[in-house]
Amino acid sequence: MNSATVRNLLVRGMLAGLAAGVLALVVAYFLGEPFVDKAIGLEEAHAHAHSHDEVEVVSRSLQSTAGLATGVLVYGVAFGGIAALAFCFALGRVGRFSPRATALLLSGCALLAVYVVPFLKYPANPPAVGQEDTIGKRTTLYFLMMLLSVLLAIAATILGRRLVPALGTWYATVAAVAAFAVVIGLAYAFLPTVDEVPADFPATLLWRFRLSALATQTVLWGGFGLLFGELAGRLLNPRPATATTGRAVPAAH
Repeated sequence: MNSATVRNLLVRGMLAGLAAGVLALVVAYFLGEPFVDKAIGLEEAHAHAHSHDEVEVVSRSLQSTAGLATGVLVYGVAFGGIAALAFCFALGRVGRFSPRATALLLSGCALLAVYVVPFLKYPANPPAVGQEDTIGKRTTLYFLMMLLSVLLAIAATILGRRLVPALGTWYATVAAVAAFAVVIGLAYAFLPTVDEVPADFPATLLWRFRLSALATQTVLWGGFGLLFGELAGRLLNPRPATATTGRAVPAAH
């Protein structure tokens, strides 16, 4: 794949990431923000009960609109560009898939490795959940789990490819997935567990907030896979030009 094609795919990946970010923004705003507001209400009620007055540096309305939009869209563009570069490497190397199928497969794997696996160990929490003095530790553990998941996903892909000649595609894939699951399970067991949910925090609110966070990421990566797959497919497999007139050109004798 030449540099011009890679550059074009990178641009298309960032555009697809931006468009998918818009879709995810809609989901996050209408599905997730109401639960954030409820959690903030609980946090404020708890603070008032203990007479802790805090100055609001950024208004809640700005956080839920411009702040949310900036975060989601920048995330979509950045990861869209990274995923496009990964697509350039993966195309033709992970199986005889079309560009559209490769993009959708890649986005599904990215959703799993970048978000779902870390999420199952360190799930997203709304305001009022988590202690201020452990935020650095929790952030470090989350990104460590994310990095480990991505590296193990890459290693599992390489392992699966090397096992294909001996086991065949199906059994090589099963073996690679099993190896990934086993090592991730060990990471879950040995990495510290973080449980800072207050005893009086509503379990339903926590569950629905986490589901909304998962739904936002699913829409983001699913939308990216479909949009980028279409753009990449049109670039790499352009449709043949059609005749501009309905009359056939006579053959030369």
